[in-house]
Amino acid sequence: MTNVNAVEYPVPQPVVGRGALFVEHRLKSPKVSESAYIAPTAVLAGDVTVGPHSRVLFGAVITAEGGPVDIGRDCVVMENAVVRGVPGQETRIGGGVVVGPQAHLTGCVIEGGSRIATGAIVFNGARVETGAEVEFNAVVYVNTVVPARTSVPMGWFAGGQPAELVAPGDSERIRAIMGSLDYPGTVFGAGAGALMPDIARRYSRGLALHQRDHILPDERHVLVRADPG
Repeated sequence: MTNVNAVEYPVPQPVVGRGALFVEHRLKSPKVSESAYIAPTAVLAGDVTVGPHSRVLFGAVITAEGGPVDIGRDCVVMENAVVRGVPGQETRIGGGVVVGPQAHLTGCVIEGGSRIATGAIVFNGARVETGAEVEFNAVVYVNTVVPARTSVPMGWFAGGQPAELVAPGDSERIRAIMGSLDYPGTVFGAGAGALMPDIARRYSRGLALHQRDHILPDERHVLVRADPG
């Protein structure tokens, strides 16, 4: 019987995120713990880190658009959720966080033990503190802080530091809070009087860097060895 050795027949290296779309963007590639699971139809683009035992499910998109995205350990990012990193604003999900289906997080911090329910939106510059909950279709507006263990009710608006919680029917109060939080400057880096065609043009030019992206084959997915915990 012929001896088989590892030099002639090397053991294949483990692959993380087999079949998922890993994209090198702005010369950065996603890094995923070996114990994490990335579903085959998920997308990870650019400077994205996924921690140990976390799960990114089908159709979810985690994209670093000029700012890194850091997802901690034991997190679940559910179907069709979007997590977007942007320049100048930290994008981080702490340990033990659940992000529900179709939730949308941009340039924000979700501290550990929090829950972002289905369809909820957390905008740029916002922080959801430890153990807080943002319920179904609720909105956490730009530059808002949701205090620890606070629950933003279903469909409600949260704005300010600390967040004031406003029922969806109180449009006048919502507009008053929005006005002081500088959505155009925070999200687009534009003044309050900027016109949407100018904003769209600037935004489009930034996104043009995707034309230089590279889709990584499974064997080039960057695997990070998990710590013993």
